[in-house]
Amino acid sequence: MPRPAMRLHPLNSNIQKPERFTWPFCYEPHPLCLLACEEVKHEIERIAPQEGKMFGVLVVETEASLGFLAAYSGLLEGRNDWEYFVPPVFDAQQPDGYFKQKEREISALNQHPTNGNQTLNRQMSQDLQLWLFRQYRMLNAKGEERDLVDIWRDYHQNPKIQKRFPLPPGGTGDCCAPKLLQYAYQHHLKPVCMAEFWWGPSPQSDIRHHGEFYPACRGKCKPVLTWMLQGLDVDPDPEHSGFLHQGIEIVYEDEHLAAVYKPAGMLSVPGKADEYSVATWAQERWQGAMLPHRLDLLTSGIMLVAKTPEVYRQLQSQFAARTIKKKYLAVVEGEVKEDHGIIDLPLSSDPLNRPRQIVDHENGKRAISEYRVMERGMRDGRPITVLALYPHTGRTHQLRMHCAHQEGLGCPIMGDELYGHKADRLYLQAETIAFVHPVSQKRMRFFCPSDKKIW
Repeated sequence: MPRPAMRLHPLNSNIQKPERFTWPFCYEPHPLCLLACEEVKHEIERIAPQEGKMFGVLVVETEASLGFLAAYSGLLEGRNDWEYFVPPVFDAQQPDGYFKQKEREISALNQHPTNGNQTLNRQMSQDLQLWLFRQYRMLNAKGEERDLVDIWRDYHQNPKIQKRFPLPPGGTGDCCAPKLLQYAYQHHLKPVCMAEFWWGPSPQSDIRHHGEFYPACRGKCKPVLTWMLQGLDVDPDPEHSGFLHQGIEIVYEDEHLAAVYKPAGMLSVPGKADEYSVATWAQERWQGAMLPHRLDLLTSGIMLVAKTPEVYRQLQSQFAARTIKKKYLAVVEGEVKEDHGIIDLPLSSDPLNRPRQIVDHENGKRAISEYRVMERGMRDGRPITVLALYPHTGRTHQLRMHCAHQEGLGCPIMGDELYGHKADRLYLQAETIAFVHPVSQKRMRFFCPSDKKIW
């Protein structure tokens, strides 16, 4: 077993501990974590890795003092044995170990690609993956132990997920958070708080910025950490805390439809944590009302409400034909150099890591956004740009991804916690909408109320 002294680092500080442990999927880094991260960055600079990598810290409590553990996701420069960092939960990299021996057998079959070898190769690969995940025996704060296969299958009760993903994704159990908690439990160290940050170049598909903090991944880590956090007093999950029942303003109304202003932080349709939404509000006010489109929870702006099924169908047809024109206003971090441009980046979602989107040039759906610079300025000593955004397609998180991704503008929208940084709100608003009235056939255009402007 690794020597604890090699992995536990002192943390000399008078900073008060948090009352509860970090909810790892949505958090502000605690000052103790920030202090520990600065120490870890010195070690990273010493190693000087060439690839971008997620690193993490776990502040822990011993009988006498506070300390911290450090980890990296996966391998670092092809190694998993850096002494400064906690070891893997299970070491599959031993050249003479069972995993590597079987990998060599599978590689040998690949060199002779007959139909029989391909079938045997697939079966051997599945069996080896199953064997590997059985070796990851994860602890929780209660002292209980389960392997990754059982944890995964208990967490994902949805038959569709079970059929599509009978086993965890590759690399599950090798991210920072599971490694840190496993080592702490093994050595009877009490977890206090945790944080993860990205170091190095950004990946091609996802959005990661050098030195920025990020939540634990949902696809691989949500099932595992749900198990490992049992027995700890953890911050509440914001997704289950509900949202403020904010007021909706009617911008226009006739007997067929209405245009309303949705505030940021209000759901378009009922969610898991809260039934209150624009849809439920509209149905209470106008019997049978339906929404022909949606806005993200954190996006404010103009929405249409259909009062009859026929108006609903006709508005949906206009959305499908892309004849409804929308203009968004966004405030982004950084200076956008060009005054006008088109962003054409295909997007796809990870069904196990919702709601995040990625740029996917092979399998993604085409997404096109147009932008115009409205104003350039400064906020809190940093450059910002106010943009008018015109989505030519309607993909999930399209504007947020196109602004934030390095192949787009490389300037995340202010307050975008998924792809940028937290602020007092997400500075994205559906400012205008133009369409043909389904009954009168008149061209109509509605604007956000002037007192609701985000800039």
